[in-house]
Amino acid sequence: MVETPTGEASRLEPFRTELTGYCYRMLGSGFEAEDAVQETLVRAWRSFDRYDEQRASLRTWLYRIATNVCLDMLRSAQRRALAMDLSRAANVGTGIGEPAPEQTWVQPIPDARALPMNGNPEELAVQRETIRLAFVAALQHLPPRQRAVLILRDVLCWRAEEVARLLDTTVASVTSALQRARSTLKTVDRTSGEPFRPSDPAQRELLTRYCGAFERHDIPALVALLHEDATMSMPPFRWWLRGRDQIRQALLDPEASCAGARLVPAAVNGSPAFWQLRPRPDGRYEPFGLVLLDVSHCSIIGITTYLDPDRLIPLFAPAA
Repeated sequence: MVETPTGEASRLEPFRTELTGYCYRMLGSGFEAEDAVQETLVRAWRSFDRYDEQRASLRTWLYRIATNVCLDMLRSAQRRALAMDLSRAANVGTGIGEPAPEQTWVQPIPDARALPMNGNPEELAVQRETIRLAFVAALQHLPPRQRAVLILRDVLCWRAEEVARLLDTTVASVTSALQRARSTLKTVDRTSGEPFRPSDPAQRELLTRYCGAFERHDIPALVALLHEDATMSMPPFRWWLRGRDQIRQALLDPEASCAGARLVPAAVNGSPAFWQLRPRPDGRYEPFGLVLLDVSHCSIIGITTYLDPDRLIPLFAPAA
């Protein structure tokens, strides 16, 4: 929590989660989103005596600060991406190459950091859908101001007049930017499965079968759950595979065997997700990766495994 006088903190802190979700969509990194929100709250605290509630609500004022912080951070940043945006699919046996720098990748974020815990179910569904990896990766194709317009208008449902005031521009400019942003997204958005519905019996059964097959190291059963064009990627490596047969060959590689591993459910990016734990020589288990799945029509269409758990685990610690 940002250190502010008690009265000001009590007014600023309730906005932390929604601001984190907004900054995450803008920046594509859970760590950068946390930094951006912290900077937003510090700036708000330092200028709180100049805040005029007659000119804007506290929420609007904080979003203006957060937007400026994100735009500043994006001035010299490269576009974050998923492996599928960076190279063609590889073939098993060609080697996975060298890891790419952290800033190359769209990074995950815990649901608890970016999503409200209660509210209108339809609004919550939209919030979950718009922090999924594929959507956040698609957003990175937009220029920063277009990105802000699209998130504010189509995700957060702000009125054009509100966005225009926040960005110090005209309604016509906001409308034009939104049209261009929507057009760009249509050209880059890829099939990313269906929304994750934890209460859906079909999805629950699929995930139960996937976990069971994985923990039994039953490769035929696991592969049977994959869509024929399923993808598998492992950031920070650019290497990725497409197709059930390619993934089957990779899973059968004895040097990359997951035998003995366990899956522990996690709440990440509004998607089915698991920590993969592997046994150590002393019998204890340690995190190997963070696995996010895309599902569609009772099959797995995408597996993304982040192989840097030591760096990610602090993000999942309870907020201070």
